[in-house]
Amino acid sequence: MAAPSPSSDAWWKEGTAYQIYPASFKDSNGDGLGDIAGILSKVDYLKELGIDIVWVSPMFESPQIDMGYDISNYEAVHAPYGTIEDMQALIDACHACGMRLILDLVINHTSAEHAWFKESRSSKDNPKRDWYIWKPPRDAENGTRLPPTNWRSYFSGSTWEWDEHTQEYYLHLFAKEMPDLNWENDEARQAIYDSAMRFWLDKGVDGFRIDCVNMYSKRVGFQDAPVVNPDVFEQPAWSEYANGPRMHEFLREMNNTVLNKYDTLTVGELPHTPDPRHVLKYVGAADKQLSMVFQFDIVDIGQGASDKYRFEEWKLPQLKATVAKWQQFIEGTDGWTTAFCENHDQGRSVSRFASDAPEHRVHSAKLLALMLASLTGTLFIYQGQEIGMINVPPEWSIDDEYKDIESVNFYHTAQKLADEKFAGDAEAIRREMDYVKRSIQILGRDNARTPMQWDASNKSAGFTDKPEGAWMRTHDLYPEINVAKQQDDPNSVLGFWKSMLHFRKAHADLFIYGNFRLYEPDNEKTFVFAKTTTKTTTGSGEGVSDTKQAAVIVLNFTGEDQTVDLPPADEFGALQFHVGNYTDTATAEDAGRQVKLRPWEGRLYLSSVATAVKS
Repeated sequence: MAAPSPSSDAWWKEGTAYQIYPASFKDSNGDGLGDIAGILSKVDYLKELGIDIVWVSPMFESPQIDMGYDISNYEAVHAPYGTIEDMQALIDACHACGMRLILDLVINHTSAEHAWFKESRSSKDNPKRDWYIWKPPRDAENGTRLPPTNWRSYFSGSTWEWDEHTQEYYLHLFAKEMPDLNWENDEARQAIYDSAMRFWLDKGVDGFRIDCVNMYSKRVGFQDAPVVNPDVFEQPAWSEYANGPRMHEFLREMNNTVLNKYDTLTVGELPHTPDPRHVLKYVGAADKQLSMVFQFDIVDIGQGASDKYRFEEWKLPQLKATVAKWQQFIEGTDGWTTAFCENHDQGRSVSRFASDAPEHRVHSAKLLALMLASLTGTLFIYQGQEIGMINVPPEWSIDDEYKDIESVNFYHTAQKLADEKFAGDAEAIRREMDYVKRSIQILGRDNARTPMQWDASNKSAGFTDKPEGAWMRTHDLYPEINVAKQQDDPNSVLGFWKSMLHFRKAHADLFIYGNFRLYEPDNEKTFVFAKTTTKTTTGSGEGVSDTKQAAVIVLNFTGEDQTVDLPPADEFGALQFHVGNYTDTATAEDAGRQVKLRPWEGRLYLSSVATAVKS
């Protein structure tokens, strides 16, 4: 079935997207693992929520070293998830409901089990040898073999793996089972376009979330990265492999060769790119590279400078400045932005940015929903965010309950380093590992991968009927936090998300397209911002009037009462209360009044003022 007709030249701007992690969304056949048929069974749920774009994370054939981001065949489905026919049925069902469907495009690397890599490593003179990045070793002063560079993998250790058969190293920015493709090779790029893109676009897929979108062009000199941690050989090396010299050329080619032939959305994962001027090169409409990107400053808050899983305390002004930066950078340009604070690689936003304490959990989830739904750009929601799912409990065991390769590898690497650094000092080792475990509990990717909590019908929260339970442990609080409990309650987190998505679309000029203004950036307790837009209308006669519309959003990011000042009347005129995350909020407030906010309370006010009339 064809995709819905576009309502504008860029239908993806006004759409709300919902990310699905297939393994953890819904199991239809009782094997404990989510699947495509499970997703299909919840299409009506997504439509009722207010979703326009369904994003399905990798469901391709894969050994599952990294939960499907290690693809062994782009043109096949991971068998436990279903079949090509199942995917076609899901695409058609979304289209029938007026929704679009996008897939993950994972083309920085493949699985080592992909046929391309098997050929590449078979011999140095294989035609596909140069489809991946191979380098000879270098010798240390003592004559031992060293990798070509000191680059550190995202999953700990070196980015280089020695291949005994051909006596060379191959590059892998992630796990050693995930070798990087060589985008400098023309034939490799064309094969990617055919296998990973055209194959699915011809089946009706409406675009892609593009994984590691700025890592395809490495700096071909392959120099060592700067040393930031002298205790180890491997160093963070994004300066050498992100935003390389041919990156924009590759994206233009991808568009000219493939994407421009279809009506597509592309949203790129863009880490390590802090300069807004550089980001605009990726998202400027005239250059036709990407529709938008995920800029990761907001979800990077709290991550360690040298190691991701070394949590660092942060203050609210850091969050506010980050939001303001990526809201305002597109103003006056032809670029576009995104609004999000969760995905499959992050801890849950309620636990990270608000409070998951029982007495504050619901208000915190609604506060973040109010904030996000008020922001400019395309809004992305991650599964479970709409019911206020939270991080796993601190007592969960790294070895027994955690599944993620990144977290587990980091934990054991940290254990080895602690044993070496604090040899004989058991108390120092204990303190270090308690800190590491706490950091992973806050930031770890498994927080987002626990099974979706549909109901309290069984110990797997209705995710699966398998007696032994789901593929990973279900969150302990599923009896309190689940869809069934919230479905018919307008005051629930789910009910609040539904109303906010409706409200956002009803005021699209203001919330989706409006300009962002931050107040009191240094205040460590409250977050106050405005959204503004000006509409020009023609009257019954010759007159043309400009009307300035504004929304003021006030948010209390503490567990205590706080007082905020609404902007004065001479700025926006009278402000009228419209939305709050407490059910007993007053229906109106006078402009300029001081407003007392309860713990984790958020309120939204609207105004409309005629600013000019021309005959």
